[in-house]
Amino acid sequence: MSFDELELDKLGDRKSALFIITSDKDSTFDFVSALCISQMMNALCTKADDKYGGRLPIHAMCLFDEFANIRISDMQRLIAVIRSREISASIILQSKSQLKANYKEHAQTIEGNCDSLLFLSGKGKDTLKDLAELLGKETIDLYNTSDTRGGSRSYSTSFTKMGKDLMSKDEIAVMDGGKCILQLRGVRPFLSDKYDIKKHPNYKETYDFDKKNIFDVKKYLATELKMKDKDEFDIFYV
Repeated sequence: MSFDELELDKLGDRKSALFIITSDKDSTFDFVSALCISQMMNALCTKADDKYGGRLPIHAMCLFDEFANIRISDMQRLIAVIRSREISASIILQSKSQLKANYKEHAQTIEGNCDSLLFLSGKGKDTLKDLAELLGKETIDLYNTSDTRGGSRSYSTSFTKMGKDLMSKDEIAVMDGGKCILQLRGVRPFLSDKYDIKKHPNYKETYDFDKKNIFDVKKYLATELKMKDKDEFDIFYV
């Protein structure tokens, strides 16, 4: 951290990828990654306004896996202003309760600024309850018959229309693992198949396909020059 090697303000100028990897066991330095992300978003918004007239030339996509592990300052404000600057954020959680635990009264604001909701699976009570309400209700026909036996026997039949949850909480909790629920702003939620990553054209380049495709981060970042026996070099004394 003694000098700038991230160039956060240049992410919207050219195609590039920045990986911020934090420990899932030790939260000591989580504040550093949170500060980095907050600074990046503010820097990109400023550049979009001052240099590009409000929109970055290259879309900046932020993928926040395990979002509950960090708390980004003013996230409720940032997520509301980044969209118009060609910046997007994908917030990935195991349950909505994690978002509420970190951002408390601002959790609803953050969720409300997201245009899409993708539910893969889960058993969090808050998540299941909110999703069941979001799916809405369907109309069903209720058919009742009665048979009364006494001094005079009587029969009765009745038909009633009533509302039923499209999917109840228990139905969502045991949803097929190969299915997902997607809701886009302005579109009714729908049930869909999860994408099979093995069918992706670039799957052969992943580590899962071939262990030789592993990306060695330490080797990539290493600055130590290793000389071979027959390498020629000059020595300068300053």
